[in-house]
Amino acid sequence: MNIMSTKSNISGIGFVLLFAIVFTSCKPTARLERPNILFCIADDWSWPHAGAYGDKVVRTPAFDKLAEEGMLFENAFVSSPSCTPSRNAILTGQHFWRLEEGANLWSTLDVKFPVYPLLLQEAGYFTGSWRKSWGPGDLSAGGYDSIHPAGKVYTNGFGQFLKERPAGQPFCFWLGASDPHRPYEEGSGKTAGLHVSEVDVPGFLPDNETIRSDIADYYFEVERFDSDVSRAVYLLDSLGELENTIIVVTGDNGLPFPRSKGNLYESGVHVPLVIVWGNRIQKNTSSDALVSLTDLAPTFLELAGLQVPEIMTGRSLKNILLNNKPEGDKRFDHVVFGRERHTPAQLVPSMDGYPSRAIRTQKFLYIRNFAPDRWPAGVPENATHPIYSFADCDGGPSKSYLLEYKNDPAVKTYYDLCFAKRPAEELYDVENDPWQLMNLAEDKFYSSVKDSLSELLMNELRKTKDPRVVDVGIDFDDYPYRSGYKLNTVVQ
Repeated sequence: MNIMSTKSNISGIGFVLLFAIVFTSCKPTARLERPNILFCIADDWSWPHAGAYGDKVVRTPAFDKLAEEGMLFENAFVSSPSCTPSRNAILTGQHFWRLEEGANLWSTLDVKFPVYPLLLQEAGYFTGSWRKSWGPGDLSAGGYDSIHPAGKVYTNGFGQFLKERPAGQPFCFWLGASDPHRPYEEGSGKTAGLHVSEVDVPGFLPDNETIRSDIADYYFEVERFDSDVSRAVYLLDSLGELENTIIVVTGDNGLPFPRSKGNLYESGVHVPLVIVWGNRIQKNTSSDALVSLTDLAPTFLELAGLQVPEIMTGRSLKNILLNNKPEGDKRFDHVVFGRERHTPAQLVPSMDGYPSRAIRTQKFLYIRNFAPDRWPAGVPENATHPIYSFADCDGGPSKSYLLEYKNDPAVKTYYDLCFAKRPAEELYDVENDPWQLMNLAEDKFYSSVKDSLSELLMNELRKTKDPRVVDVGIDFDDYPYRSGYKLNTVVQ
């Protein structure tokens, strides 16, 4: 695939001018009907990689303009840093661990779990999706034979969907993407004019040309997704639908780099999020409430005037969006997330994952690793997954660099941070340690913090019937891996 040929032919300056025209031309309607919903989700996009968050290299004019026209969330988190469980959690408005097989990558989603697009469809909404919405996995195994949980799939995109939409009918559309998922064309970021030398390298990776260039290539695909969002907003404006459309832009998990995607650190679970709704949401506002993407489903349903199913564990963001403040019951002073099996990355022929849960407050991140004897990114060699070495980490120049120079004293610390085994408990002061490099779990000074967060986390898991802490007869490691890959069965 020639990725350069798919990039929008509208320049970054053109994007800004376009959005200036779009948003200044909107006229408030006399009476707001049920809102339309446009949900745009990137594949492997981390916070804070957008201009609105202060990143000075990546160019995201569409996202940045939306932030000026609505509410930017500083603390948005996925339910799980893995595609399938994260998307399942978004669709159902439930913690991923409540979704049985759907808690794993390359799994399914049982039709017994209500999903917001189909609930809206039953209430009269016209629903559809484009490109990556649910998955990856096998939907038919969960009972989805003639329908799709995100709505009818439109192979020609948002424009085709809008043309087929009956006049006057409210709509709900899922705009998916495969960007910025790997693989990348090496050097694409530099070729696109990104300043590789100015890339801010995370503290858990070596700061060198190889890593910076790899991040720039990731940025290039973030920009390509941003151009998709721009075109979708342009289509809305051309039909006069912008004022009464809730626009949401976010990502499903962190960037596909070591110690990021598949991990419970900030770079794995913290994602961009902006929400716009004409003049209903105050312009150019931000929220530091700790929110989960599971909160979107109940938010969409409530704003559409529907009752939120009791089974949903997400919390409606209506009061934050319309009143610019969290609920008074402190529901947004912490958020929980976790992971089960990303890939079968343990020693052949094991199908085990790396079960972990975490709780994040404004200041601290506490992680509980339920099987610290396992390798967090997979075994160094002889994994069941065909990637073979550290299979939970996507391949690419950054991973290859760490593997090649792992015996170099200057690189070993980074290698261990990304791939070495981890203790049962981890505690980080995210305010003073933004890359989570210093585990405070064994520091006596923080023992009371650790104990209180551990108790709060376990209470949340028990309340939501997490099979890891409540005996409900479910073992996530027993579920099949529905990828179709030929898995390794013999130690090499």
